[in-house]
Amino acid sequence: MNDLGTRRTIEPRSNVSAISPGNVVSDTDDEIDLIALFSAVWRGKWIIIFCATIALLLGGYYAFEVAVPKYRATTTLALQIRNEQVVDLQSVLSGVSTESAALNTELEVMRSRSLMLKLVNELDLTADPEFNATLRPAPQFSVRLLINKALSLAGKAVPKEDIPTAAGILNAAIGASGNAIAVSNTRNTYVFNINATTENPVKSALISNTLANLYIQDQIDIKFQATENAVAWLSDRVTSLEIELRDKEDAIKQLHKSSELVSAEALVALNRQASDVRNRLEETRSALGTSQVRVGELQDLRAAGDPAALAAAANDPALTRLLNALGVGGQDALNRFNMRADLIVRRAGTDMKRNQQQSDALAASYIKLQDRSEAQAAGLLQLQQLEREATATKVLYETFLTRLKETTVQRGLQRADSRILSEATPGRYVEPRKSRILALSLILGAMFGVAIVLGRQFLHTGFRTADELEQYTGTTVLGQIPKMPVRTRRGLIKYLRDKPTSASSEAIRNLRTSVLLSDIDSPPKVIMSTSSVPGEGKTTQSISLAHNMSGLGKKVLLIEGDIRRRAFTEYFDQKPKGGLLSALQGEVPISDLVFFDERLGVDVLMGEKTSVNAADIFSSDRFKEFIDRARGSYDFVIIDTPPVLVVPDARVIGQSVDAIIFSVFWDKTSKSQVVDALRQFSSVNLKVTGLVLAQVDPKGMKRYGHDGKYGAYSRYGKKYYGA
Repeated sequence: MNDLGTRRTIEPRSNVSAISPGNVVSDTDDEIDLIALFSAVWRGKWIIIFCATIALLLGGYYAFEVAVPKYRATTTLALQIRNEQVVDLQSVLSGVSTESAALNTELEVMRSRSLMLKLVNELDLTADPEFNATLRPAPQFSVRLLINKALSLAGKAVPKEDIPTAAGILNAAIGASGNAIAVSNTRNTYVFNINATTENPVKSALISNTLANLYIQDQIDIKFQATENAVAWLSDRVTSLEIELRDKEDAIKQLHKSSELVSAEALVALNRQASDVRNRLEETRSALGTSQVRVGELQDLRAAGDPAALAAAANDPALTRLLNALGVGGQDALNRFNMRADLIVRRAGTDMKRNQQQSDALAASYIKLQDRSEAQAAGLLQLQQLEREATATKVLYETFLTRLKETTVQRGLQRADSRILSEATPGRYVEPRKSRILALSLILGAMFGVAIVLGRQFLHTGFRTADELEQYTGTTVLGQIPKMPVRTRRGLIKYLRDKPTSASSEAIRNLRTSVLLSDIDSPPKVIMSTSSVPGEGKTTQSISLAHNMSGLGKKVLLIEGDIRRRAFTEYFDQKPKGGLLSALQGEVPISDLVFFDERLGVDVLMGEKTSVNAADIFSSDRFKEFIDRARGSYDFVIIDTPPVLVVPDARVIGQSVDAIIFSVFWDKTSKSQVVDALRQFSSVNLKVTGLVLAQVDPKGMKRYGHDGKYGAYSRYGKKYYGA
């Protein structure tokens, strides 16, 4: 029969990545199992109840012992939509607008720092410990005290506390009063509610009413100040307008004195007279032109010596008669003709001179009239401008004077835009709301408990069921071994002998059957028991499996392969002269080194101390030869080996065995440890025959809701076997 190590050399090496949990988790793992979630919460119900109870007690302690009772008082104000006044002075005094923005502004005014300052001063709130923290007794416990204590213990300087100043105390009182007051507007109304919440019901009512009165007085003060400002401004303006009006009237009088001003009608007559003179001047100039032409024509004809033409041009009857007498009168008639002709020429020249003089006189008169008209027009225009300005100034002066008189009368008659509808009565109890605090504490405590339970569930890294272990690792689970009810290791063998029908014994039988049937064609003879870390029950499993196989009437050898720790001395009382190292040397027969334990019915070969590295010993040919000799001498050889993640011994010994049984501590060994251990075997081309979920706690399985997955022994073993 070939050993397992020989057979493994022709098997394909297992893929290390196949051990990764990511490759064995099903597609449904991303879905939330509500039943499992509810089961986890139900299993942790006592933790949840405990957390809820603690939170409820803490909430009750806070609500009934720590929290300071608060009382709220409310004063109601109504906005005056119409502001009746003695005189119409809307520009000086006006009521509050009823727009939403204006109403919100009034709310902010009620919470303003200026009103809070007046409230603090009015009620001397700086002398009240509720609003002045410096007057309160020093707390017995605070974060600052803890920090100072820690600094003192650490030998570091404790920072000095700032000494509060008067300004700081006042500012703190203003802030505290603002926090104690809430102002609201009743929807779709012009009603304001001032709420004051303090530790005393009477104090709450006093603060609320005082703030309402201060707000109303503030409105009156603002209007009074507006009136005073309006009176001052109007007085200055009236005085300046009066001076300006007087200056304009003086300017008009001075203009009358300094210029010959006429009325607009006289100016029109003067313009008409100038127009007449202009017409006469044009006529005179026309006559002058005609006389000049006539004089020139007569002089030319007189010089030409043509009596007939001269007489025709002169159109004078006397000259015409003298012309007719020239033929019969002789020289005397000619002389009279010439004298008459000269007289006519002189008369024409005299007419021309007279027209010239008359034209010059009219031209001078027209120019004089024109200058007078222009001068009087300019003066009249200036006069009219001054009169208009004086009139406008007078109207403005009279208007402001009237407003000044109205405003002066309005002094002291200001009314607030709001009135108190109802004063506050002693405040009603509002906090702490004990029932709400208790309910919230209970809910928060329960939520915290649920968070702890679910956190433990999600952060848990162990295996609670064989299905979970098998799905995560992809390796077959050969059995589930419950925790042996023994207090010491020496009590294990006695328990196995005295309780052959116990659930633990039956679980070992199941494991034996699974191991033997793991390879039907070549049932394993050399079986190795190991684990990932110490304390997982691999030694208990080795001893129990050896005892169970001896019950088949087979010859069994139990070898302590963990020679570093040598735990068999805690299970067996015998102290043989030699052990595994002596057997490997071959100088002493195996039969002389092993001892037969009558309780187990098996031969036991214990380990020995050595200075040689254990891994080198198990890698030697002597160890392989020893295993071959044991295989020929015994029906079954059970080897208890060290943990895989601690030392490499198990991986070396595994090269010479037929089956490897890997123990996993129920609900304790982490997934990463199991995966790393299996990867260690895979790295040396070893395949674990199967896994064993060891140290199973039946009560814990039931508590976690996995009783059905544990098997029949957990539920029916005691009834059926009487174990």
